[in-house]
Amino acid sequence: MSDIIQLRNLTKTYEGKDVVSNVNMHVKKGKIYGVLGPNGAGKTTLFRMITNLVKPSSGEVIILGDKLTSKSYELFKRMGSIIEYPVFYDLLTARENLELHCEYIGYYNEDAIDQALDLVQLKDFEGKAVKDFSLGMKQRLGIARAVITKPEILILDEPINGLDPVGIELLRNIFQMLSKEYGMTLLISSHILAEVEQIADTIGIMKDGKLIEEVAMESIRLQNMKYIELRTSDVKKAAFILNETLKISNFKVLENTTIRIYDMTIPLGEISKALVLNDVLVEAIKQKDHSLEDYFLKIINGGGIGV
Repeated sequence: MSDIIQLRNLTKTYEGKDVVSNVNMHVKKGKIYGVLGPNGAGKTTLFRMITNLVKPSSGEVIILGDKLTSKSYELFKRMGSIIEYPVFYDLLTARENLELHCEYIGYYNEDAIDQALDLVQLKDFEGKAVKDFSLGMKQRLGIARAVITKPEILILDEPINGLDPVGIELLRNIFQMLSKEYGMTLLISSHILAEVEQIADTIGIMKDGKLIEEVAMESIRLQNMKYIELRTSDVKKAAFILNETLKISNFKVLENTTIRIYDMTIPLGEISKALVLNDVLVEAIKQKDHSLEDYFLKIINGGGIGV
């Protein structure tokens, strides 16, 4: 599958410091790519370079097979974006803002405006002034504006930041529909790992301006084995019971109070019962599994996923 967006050694330097440093990225057609990283990692600057709002100090941005330049007008007709927060004319209505946007870009299609408002569930509010919109409604109107021309690529910088759970779920469903039903390619930055985990096909992890990991979510999920985490004040005795009584050998003592059991053939209740009958105080025992958050934190802290 070909790369619809490709970054080659992309770098941006401010006052002698690399804010983005030698980033190489590969975004596949029709997929959702999530860019993760703590605040200050360089995500917004990266997105600004991809959308031509900031000029790279060095490196290249290749979009739809063409190198991005200051004259890439045709490329941007095939892209939609929201960088940071969407800005509107607050005294105009939702529909008037979209009409003005279409006028500005030379796109005349009233049906497209209706479809975009329907998509983000704002059709009932099209006559309401944007100044009376909630943050979530403004984010949704921003999505409507970005997709009104049915672009091939949608670039969204922290689109779910500050939204309530209902708003987050709505946007999640919209993103998945745009990818699966419209074949749109989405490049999304976020620090909300649980949400990215649910929608992304690929993730890129940024730290200190560098892309330190680029991996398919499926690969992460294959590593995310389930395990039972046991907390007890008597780790040595608990380990003895696991090994000798329950014949469990696939476990690991992590610290003075924690054991991770990777053998899932014996029910949690049976393990707990055996420990209690042998006078081992069980402070906590529960089934867990590795998540994108586990993966992210280990990569950010310099390690692999590991167990």
